[in-house]
Amino acid sequence: MSVLAIVLPLALVLAAIAVRGCIWAIRSGQYDDTDTPPLRMLKDD
Repeated sequence: MSVLAIVLPLALVLAAIAVRGCIWAIRSGQYDDTDTPPLRMLKDD
């Protein structure tokens, strides 16, 4: 039981860091696609 008291808060902290990092990456434009839009007109549907 004592291990659970250590591991559970640690897991929650790591999950919060991962969520915060993902939100930061999305807001800072890390996932913006700047290469595809100019090439989209060259594709023949």
